[in-house]
Amino acid sequence: MIFRKQDKKSQKIMEKYHRQQPEEGLFQKCEKCNRIVYTEDVIERKHVCPKCGHYFRVAPMERLGMVLDAGSFEEWNKELQTKNPLDFPDYEKKIAKNQQSTGLSEAVVTGKGTIGGVETAIGVMSADFLMGSMGMIVGEKLTRMIERATDEKLPVIIFCCSGGARMQEGMLSLMQMAKTAQALKRHDEAGLLYISVLTDPTTGGVTASFAMLGDVILAEPKALIGFAGPRVIEQTIHQKLPEGFQSAEFLLEHGMIDKIVSRGKMKRVLHYLLRSTL
Repeated sequence: MIFRKQDKKSQKIMEKYHRQQPEEGLFQKCEKCNRIVYTEDVIERKHVCPKCGHYFRVAPMERLGMVLDAGSFEEWNKELQTKNPLDFPDYEKKIAKNQQSTGLSEAVVTGKGTIGGVETAIGVMSADFLMGSMGMIVGEKLTRMIERATDEKLPVIIFCCSGGARMQEGMLSLMQMAKTAQALKRHDEAGLLYISVLTDPTTGGVTASFAMLGDVILAEPKALIGFAGPRVIEQTIHQKLPEGFQSAEFLLEHGMIDKIVSRGKMKRVLHYLLRSTL
């Protein structure tokens, strides 16, 4: 297996996924049904609980291993480093801790690869890195990816997973909403395809910007998708929200997204959409 422009740790993660070997011990506990399941069974089902169908959150390199052709991923802009523009207390320590625990430089991995032989730019966000919050570097990596895709005439796929804008960076974080949206506008004007895939959770400033701007918007089953949380909304409008509000299924029923796609079918659906634009 050959990996281009990818560090040894990333290579090992993707090779491990393609071999489908247990990563977290022989057993693990499902956070939804509280049952003990074989880790190998979970991995074989693309990190879906074999007992209740709950979707476990997936690290970016594992996600890339699920949807990209083996050996095709080339990572972009990994060298970008997060600063502390507002001198927020202990922010550097939090970043360093998350980098150590996840093996990622920031809350998004960007680059290009192929799906069924069709080349695409792709970004994958990580809920394990400060809850996938969008700071300056997350916005910059996504913007550079989209701009390079525009120059190279590539489609763009973004797997969204975020708690929203990063409070430690204040207004500079919120600026990334406009920056990514502008890059997608130029990409659209070039006649290129953008596919947004919403995973659990997709909230806040990410939902209010690039997550909902896709030409095609897909979602994983039961993903939480929204801007403010249900509790905040109820306290604001003083009304009880409908059952299942902000779930992928609720949004599909009300025309906010195009399709709910299981992980087992995600690569096939993405390939079909990419082929349709050739």
